[in-house]
Amino acid sequence: MDLLRLPGRTFLDFLHYLGQLSSLLADLSYAVRRGVLRLKLVAQQIVAIGYGSQTVVIVTGAFTGAVFTFQTFVKFKDFGVETSVGAIVSIALCRELGPVLAGLMVAGRVGASMAADIGTMKVTEQIDALRVMGVDPVEYLVLPRFIAMMISMPLLIAESIAFGLLASYLVTVHGYGVPAAWFTSHMTEHTDMTDLSVGMIKGFVFGILITLISCHQGLGAKDGAVGVGSGTTRAVVISSLALLIFNFFLSLLLNYFFPIGGDA
Repeated sequence: MDLLRLPGRTFLDFLHYLGQLSSLLADLSYAVRRGVLRLKLVAQQIVAIGYGSQTVVIVTGAFTGAVFTFQTFVKFKDFGVETSVGAIVSIALCRELGPVLAGLMVAGRVGASMAADIGTMKVTEQIDALRVMGVDPVEYLVLPRFIAMMISMPLLIAESIAFGLLASYLVTVHGYGVPAAWFTSHMTEHTDMTDLSVGMIKGFVFGILITLISCHQGLGAKDGAVGVGSGTTRAVVISSLALLIFNFFLSLLLNYFFPIGGDA
C-alpha cells in the first residue's frame, strides 16, 4: 500500500510546492506594484550577483567554447568542413551552452548564497523582527535580489557567450591554423541577433527561477543551522533541475518564434 501511495503523495507534494512558489510570486508581484524600490539594496545585490559571478561565468564560457571547438573540429575534419566550426560553436553557445552552463554556475553560487542569507535571518528571527517593524520581508529581501538578478543574468550569459566565442577563435585559428576570415565569415553568416535573443530570454527566465526557488528555501528554513544547510542544498539542486527542465521547453517554444537559420 505504501508503494501505491508514494506516487500520489509525491504528486501532491509537488503541487503543494508549486503553490508555495506561486504564492511567493504573487507577493513579489504585489511588492513590484507598490513601487517601493530600495535602490541601494538593488545595487548591492547587483555587485554580489553580477560582479561577483564574473570569474565563474568567464571561466565556464571560455573552457566550454574551447573544448566544444576541439571536439567539433576533430569530427568535422573527417568530412572536410572544419571551416564551419565557427558557425556551429556560435549557435550552440548562444542558444544552449552559454545560457544553460552559466545558469547552472549562477544557481550554484548565487542561489546557495540567497538561501543561506535569508535562511540565517529566518532561524535567527530577524525576519520576524522586520514584520514587527512593519517591513514586508518579500519587499525588503526578495525584491532587490529579483531585480538585481533580472539585470545581471542576461549580462552574465552574454559575457559567457563572448568569452566562449573568443576561446573558440583562438583554438580554431591559432591552434588548428584555420584562416581567421573563414572562421569569422561562417560564424557571422550563420549567427544573428535571433540566436543571441534566445540566450538572453533564457537568461531572464533562469534568473526568475533561481531567485524564486532560492528565496523560497531561505524563507522556509527552520531547525537552526541544520535547516539552513538543508535549504541551501535544496535550493541549488532544485534550481539546477528546474533550469534543465525549463530549458527543454523553452528551446522548443523559442525555436518556433526564433528558428535556427531565421526560417520562419
